[in-house]
Amino acid sequence: MPPKTRARVGKRAADSGKDDDGETAVGKRKATGKTKESSESAGSPEYRHWLMKSEPESRFENGIDMKFGIEDLKALPNQTDCWDGVRNYQARNFMRQMKVGQLAFFYHSNCKEPGIAGVMKIVKEAYVDHTQFDKKDVHFDANSKPDNPKWSMVDVQYQRMTKRFLPLSELKKYHLQHRAAGGPLKDMALFTRARLSVQPLTTEEFDFVLSLEDEEPL
Repeated sequence: MPPKTRARVGKRAADSGKDDDGETAVGKRKATGKTKESSESAGSPEYRHWLMKSEPESRFENGIDMKFGIEDLKALPNQTDCWDGVRNYQARNFMRQMKVGQLAFFYHSNCKEPGIAGVMKIVKEAYVDHTQFDKKDVHFDANSKPDNPKWSMVDVQYQRMTKRFLPLSELKKYHLQHRAAGGPLKDMALFTRARLSVQPLTTEEFDFVLSLEDEEPL
């Protein structure tokens, strides 16, 4: 896809210093391990579902509005866009695992009420993120070179809104219940690796969360 004139990046929520619960990131990073490229183990599991964060409310950085909610994706031609601007090694590596046809939750982050707003599909596997070379882009990385690029992106396509918005507060209640008594969300990355803007989901986690749209709010 051609380079964008406006950066997309709720994906930067992972680098914001606080997670959506307002907790400082330092403790989270210690709990979740290294963010360096070397932290990805060779035997990491193969995931087929994902959660990807973006910011639905205006926030200006270097004069650029970082807003990109699910409605923005829905309004684009072919309801498709590149998921650029990810600058975290773990998040990048997860994107490099993505396969065409896999589904991801579109998660609204860094906003008044964070949570899952809809479902999108991976329609192009990882390729070079052009924003790392654009000096005018907020995601410019002077250490990344065209002959050895550091950062990747994928293309995503809007599928649908969830039948109801699934707020972080409700998901956290299920997580705490499942952690205490057992259940699909006991180890969900949204809580164990909260700052990551691109997160893996097991099939059980994805299916359980999707089932909540037909349930009354907890």
